[in-house]
Amino acid sequence: MKIAVLGLGVEGKKAVKSLKVRDYSVYASDLNNEVSMDDLKEILDESEFDLGFHDMEKIQSADAVIVSPGLWKSDLVNQIKDSKKTLPDVLQSHKSIFTIGVTGTNGKTTTTYMIKEILEKSGLKVLVGGNAGGGFEGYSEVVLQSHMEEYDVILVEICDMTLEFCDHCFDIDMVVLTNLEQDHMDVHGSLDNYYRKIDKFLEGKKAIMNKNDKSLQKLSKSAQSCNFYDECESKIQVVGKFNKLNAGAAQATARVMNIDEKIIENALAEFDGIEGRIKSYYINESEIFAGKTDNAHATSVVLEERKFKAIFLGTPRKNETWRLDIIDEASKTQPEVMVLFPGLENTIDQALNRLKYLNFKGKVLTITDLDKLLEIIMEMTQTYKYIFIGGNGQNKILEIQKKLDVLAKG
Repeated sequence: MKIAVLGLGVEGKKAVKSLKVRDYSVYASDLNNEVSMDDLKEILDESEFDLGFHDMEKIQSADAVIVSPGLWKSDLVNQIKDSKKTLPDVLQSHKSIFTIGVTGTNGKTTTTYMIKEILEKSGLKVLVGGNAGGGFEGYSEVVLQSHMEEYDVILVEICDMTLEFCDHCFDIDMVVLTNLEQDHMDVHGSLDNYYRKIDKFLEGKKAIMNKNDKSLQKLSKSAQSCNFYDECESKIQVVGKFNKLNAGAAQATARVMNIDEKIIENALAEFDGIEGRIKSYYINESEIFAGKTDNAHATSVVLEERKFKAIFLGTPRKNETWRLDIIDEASKTQPEVMVLFPGLENTIDQALNRLKYLNFKGKVLTITDLDKLLEIIMEMTQTYKYIFIGGNGQNKILEIQKKLDVLAKG
């Protein structure tokens, strides 16, 4: 079977890898002739690639086409959709499996894995996947894997930028909606537009919604049925009120699926978090909260947990200026010291300008070397009771977490 892949962003590249692992014949292309192919170099000789153009003859001759979500509304993709040749139209095994979509601004990944933990402990075979940008292997991996094995439930994390795309890819029975906040405004244009997209996405589906997010009350009317959740009532290991809400979402989902209460309670009690998301570490006399908080809301809810006197923030990409609102949230708490490091890109100058605009009175450090950053963190554990490390740059923060984990175990 020959499959064409349109677009070689994160989703497209992971799709190519998923296809090659399963020995499909692959043609892949991207209109950008400067796409880095470094992460595909091991399979460059095994597939056909074009940069700068799409070879229509190769695309039309393919048995199925995988489309990157960013191209979903293009004229070319509309033609492919009309011809019923998108991968989810050709391979349809996944559409007969009960499917839960977890979406929202923050808390998606943790909530997804909490639900997985509960369902698996109840004896169900669960296929978990989703948004490649969020650390999964991509939406196409879910479609391909469900074609190879039988599953009881598909659990898919859905990025808010790919709602319409996922509505086509999957037959979603239930939507877990964590919260709606300011993020990806370059795509949505406004929060109102984001609400409208979610409203449409919920049509005809069961919904599990955050009771504490008042903006979701109106959206619940679009759903087939709606259950609201609050903070989890039972004991959990992971820190923070925000994780109690994530656990509450998982708990409510499991209850709607008639999972035994004891199984739910035990699964959540044993869940110890996931890499990259907020975890706490005890080193010397200090408690360190570390994890990705790549928008203002995600940052603010963590900062409410403790009085952090030392805050480390990874910087965003140059064009994602709304993410600098993270600095506003940190500045409001009046830490004694703020340390800036390159997260997704080295935009430390932009971050410094924001601090200057905010008239931040604390000490400011800028560090570009990871080893030096860890050295400063260790020094500050001698002085500060609570330290926060967050912001942008999941890979950098993962590296920091791994080092902290070793140091905390001593």
